[in-house]
Amino acid sequence: MGRTSNASQKLMDASLELMWEESYGAVTIDDICKRAGVRPGSFYYFYKSKAHLAVAALEKLWNEEWKPHLDNVFSSSLEPLERLTNYLESIHVRAAEQKEKRGKFLGCPIFSVGSEVSTQEVDVTATIRDILSSKRRYYESAIRDAAAQGAIEPCDAAEQATALFGLIEGTVGEARIMNNPDVLKKLPESAFRLLRVKTSKESVASLKA
Repeated sequence: MGRTSNASQKLMDASLELMWEESYGAVTIDDICKRAGVRPGSFYYFYKSKAHLAVAALEKLWNEEWKPHLDNVFSSSLEPLERLTNYLESIHVRAAEQKEKRGKFLGCPIFSVGSEVSTQEVDVTATIRDILSSKRRYYESAIRDAAAQGAIEPCDAAEQATALFGLIEGTVGEARIMNNPDVLKKLPESAFRLLRVKTSKESVASLKA
């Protein structure tokens, strides 16, 4: 049983790596099996297709890496602007670490795959949409709390979360094209300008009003 579970895990890890490094369309089942060290004949014991594997791998990425990271960074024990600042700054840090490790910046794996398959793979696209919607809700919660505190101008939290999402993913895309994680250093300043974050004096005045 241990070997069976390990093979499935290897296939998921290999598919994520290859789809991220290359593209969903360019990667074949044989490529995935070769990277995973799993015989091609064993692939179909675990997965019906490449799309089926991609869904499992993306869900694993969300549940085991992204969600725990976001739960920590967006903890309600932190002030809302602190949550947003920590998250925005972490994007550059993680991107710089990625480039140092791989020699290039590959951007967001989920967004990259989603952009490629949105009109082709229904199940993969549905999974990606669910993940991105869940991610956006973290932004929305912090924005709503910041507005309630008077730290930012009153707003529709859902709309501002969508705008912030677009800013982040657009900047990550720019950094990928330029192969330069330092592009992401501007994210906190740009995001706070978008959200109309108040100065300390403005926040105090708002709370007293």
